[in-house]
Amino acid sequence: MRAWPAPDVPTVPVRGPQVRVHDSSTGELVELVPADGTARMYVCGITPYDATHMGHAATYVAFDLLNRAWRSAGHAVRYVQNVTDVDDPLLERAVETGEDWTELAERETELFRTDMEALRVLPPDEYVGAVESIPLVVDMIERLKESGAVYEVPTSTAEDGSDLYFSVTADPTFGTVSGWSRDRMLEVFAERGGDPDRPGKKDPLDCLLWQAERPDDPAWATSLGRGRPGWHIECSAIAREHLGAGFEVQGGGSDLVFPHHEMSAAEAQVVDPAHRFARAYAHAGMVGLDGEKMSKSKGNLELVSRLRQQGVDPMAIRLALLAHHYRSDWEWEPAGLEQAQTLLERLRAAVAREAGAPTAPVVESVLTALATDLDAPGALITLNTWATATEAGDATEQGAGDVVRALADAALGLQL
Repeated sequence: MRAWPAPDVPTVPVRGPQVRVHDSSTGELVELVPADGTARMYVCGITPYDATHMGHAATYVAFDLLNRAWRSAGHAVRYVQNVTDVDDPLLERAVETGEDWTELAERETELFRTDMEALRVLPPDEYVGAVESIPLVVDMIERLKESGAVYEVPTSTAEDGSDLYFSVTADPTFGTVSGWSRDRMLEVFAERGGDPDRPGKKDPLDCLLWQAERPDDPAWATSLGRGRPGWHIECSAIAREHLGAGFEVQGGGSDLVFPHHEMSAAEAQVVDPAHRFARAYAHAGMVGLDGEKMSKSKGNLELVSRLRQQGVDPMAIRLALLAHHYRSDWEWEPAGLEQAQTLLERLRAAVAREAGAPTAPVVESVLTALATDLDAPGALITLNTWATATEAGDATEQGAGDVVRALADAALGLQL
């Protein structure tokens, strides 16, 4: 599957500090210096049954900051993202609308690409769909079967065959990604795609690996029988194939901590017990609207594409997202976008001047902020302070605007 075109990223002639991010599994900041010079990151992608909302955009902009911070620190980055282009929500939406599910998936994936391009998000090196990854999934499930971590659960009728489940107890470290108690896991498992009450399971938390073919559902003929992949195994298999074991960061929204990231890690670690799936797990906060988490299922959405169609500058959208620390939960409000538009105009006016306030402390402060758990709000304060000094007449450095313009683009993805 193709990604979107990469924006040109200017070079800032100052190397940033080594990057530290908050690891959800330990609750601490960890320094992520890649052993071989290349930082590896996997970020869970969309299920393409609707347009990109601000919650999605906030997550992918957050990990774009991490990508840029690593590059500023002098590292190459290998970035992988998936697209869950076959899954229950997608199939259900296709039935509701009477549309072919493959056409729906491709249309919404293309809309996501255009949104990400407009927001100047660096594209992944590998952009992998669930359908194209089925051979990887099958191979991984076969390896899990060899380890004794897979069992069958009969479906409602004998001719349907059996679904395959993963035994979470096969991984002795299960639970360490989220750090949650079993009671809390059980409480949210059903809300986030799990089926704790399904008869025939050995443990309520065991997760689906392979779903046997159902009437009117897409299915593929494999050594496991005709069917399609479960959700967690998809990301586990793709990450292992394209990044290897022990990559630096597994990323996504905070609603993926459990079960998705917990299950994906457990499956990979049963296949390869000698290595932790990822060195750190980083999670973006939830964006709300009208008092609830912004969600396709709830329908309370503010869409990137809708704002773009209304003529809103994508850089104002990006600025509105950057105004909130990536780990915080916050509410999308029109006032926040208006403030971002005002700041964008102010910064553009400042960098357009022939001379500006000194830039050396600005460069150091912005790069340090981004290397310290992706502190975009702190970086924006620095840029705003520089614009204030420039407007006030502290214009002692010729070409300062060019330096700040390049810095804002390289570190924050802002085109001023």
